[in-house]
Amino acid sequence: MKKLLFLMILAVGVACEGPMGPEGIPGEDGSIIASKAFEIEVDFTAANDYAHLEPYGFDVLSSDVTLVYVLWDVKNNKDIWRLLPQQVFFEEGQMQYNFDFTDVDVNLFLDATFPLSMLDNEWTINQVFRVVVVPADLVGRPNYADYDATMKRFNLSDADFQKRY
Repeated sequence: MKKLLFLMILAVGVACEGPMGPEGIPGEDGSIIASKAFEIEVDFTAANDYAHLEPYGFDVLSSDVTLVYVLWDVKNNKDIWRLLPQQVFFEEGQMQYNFDFTDVDVNLFLDATFPLSMLDNEWTINQVFRVVVVPADLVGRPNYADYDATMKRFNLSDADFQKRY
């Protein structure tokens, strides 16, 4: 029994060593499946019904998942990103940054329990969002609320976010 246990431990130890595996999952055309990302700045106004529809500008499968982060704050020259939806509580009630998506676009919008026209410009003008489209093969069950961990998981950096403004 001890010999069997020793051989099993040895086999596990050997299996963990070796050359680095492939970079990613090959797509149908042989390319590597990778997350696509972009950054947009949005003004939520009465004229656009406090919403913004942004086409992806690249192919997205209906099985892919879209994540959206809002630039919440900047501390010590470091951007603080939060996963949507995000709620803010005011004396008048609750406001929420939210989104929905299809395979052709992402829709960012505000929702509130009070008239959105009551919001100060700090909540509606020049709002910066990062959109990450995750191929279905890579979705898994990680904590997407952790912005830094998500960027690391999908091998994304600030340079990968094409600014559209």
